[in-house]
Amino acid sequence: MKKTLIPLLCTIVASAAIAADVERTSTTTTTTYGDGTITEYAPGKTFVVKEKSGPTTYRYGKKVTYVTRGGKTLTDEDVRTRIKVGVPVHVYYDTEGSDRVINRVEIED
Repeated sequence: MKKTLIPLLCTIVASAAIAADVERTSTTTTTTYGDGTITEYAPGKTFVVKEKSGPTTYRYGKKVTYVTRGGKTLTDEDVRTRIKVGVPVHVYYDTEGSDRVINRVEIED
């Protein structure tokens, strides 16, 4: 019995030590916002906003929603005509590493 129990206990202890040594990584995503005026804009490519702290470059996410402050979702045509350099915006974004990834852009009604 002792001959079987000792190797079994050694195996369990070794497995626990190896499992504890495995590095675990996780990604934390935080949604926040910034206010300013669009200074560079190329749909799907460039989105730079002049904020109080200076120009901030945003990266496009998989889906970006454009809305008015009143909550009306903009159509594709509205986005083409109303989102342009010089327009004040309120940008909601997720932080992924050091990137700011846009998920929602609000403009005045």
